[in-house]
Amino acid sequence: MNHPAPVEVTYKNMRFLIMHNPTNATLSKSIEDWPFDDGASLSNQIVDDWLSLVKIKFREEPGCCIGVHCVAGLGRAPVLVALALIEGGMKYEDAVQFIRQKWHGAFNSKQLLYLEKYCPKMWLCFKDSSGHSNTCCIQ
Repeated sequence: MNHPAPVEVTYKNMRFLIMHNPTNATLSKSIEDWPFDDGASLSNQIVDDWLSLVKIKFREEPGCCIGVHCVAGLGRAPVLVALALIEGGMKYEDAVQFIRQKWHGAFNSKQLLYLEKYCPKMWLCFKDSSGHSNTCCIQ
């Protein structure tokens, strides 16, 4: 099977590398593995674990790049990256378009519906002195 080359998605100070499944040579560099069925909604636990990882990695290693993979790199990996972009302040439509410009064929209809209905948890946003979430960034 001919897989597309990995692509980098950068937004604010977040960097992601979307790719197809890792090889035996690169698997050891994986730090987490959260399998879920293609096209299925993500469990709250996977979303929470993913957003926690994103927040911690970008706080601990500013400028790092988080690689995200699935079998073909067309659905599950882009969904996770889209969630991070949405949590970083991007509208879901913009996140989908932004990723699709770089990774053609990303998302199926079930995944688009999931992203459309996703309610941001504001994990990657912070509150100003008045307690309002005005700005979003990785802290």
